[in-house]
Amino acid sequence: MAKESMKARERKRRRMSAKYAEKRKALLEAGDYEGLQKLPKNASPVRLHNRCKLTGRPKGYMRIFGISRVTFREMANQGLIPGVRKASW
Repeated sequence: MAKESMKARERKRRRMSAKYAEKRKALLEAGDYEGLQKLPKNASPVRLHNRCKLTGRPKGYMRIFGISRVTFREMANQGLIPGVRKASW
C-alpha cells in the first residue's frame, strides 16, 4: 500500500493539471513558451503517473480497470469484477 502522502500528491497533480489545461492549450497555440514556464510545474500533464485507485501502487497498473495487477487478481478470484474469471482449458 502506498503512503497517503504519495496518493495525495498524485491527486493534487491531477487537479492542477485539469485546472490549467485550457490555459496551457491557449499558450501552446500562441507559441508563448515564456508564459508556459511561469505555470506551476505540477500543471503539466507529463508529471502525472497512473496509480491503483484502491492501493495506490504505481507499478503493474491496468488501464482498463484502473487498478494494479495484484488488486485485479484478488478481486477477480473473489468474483468482484463482472465478466472476468480464471481461465481453464
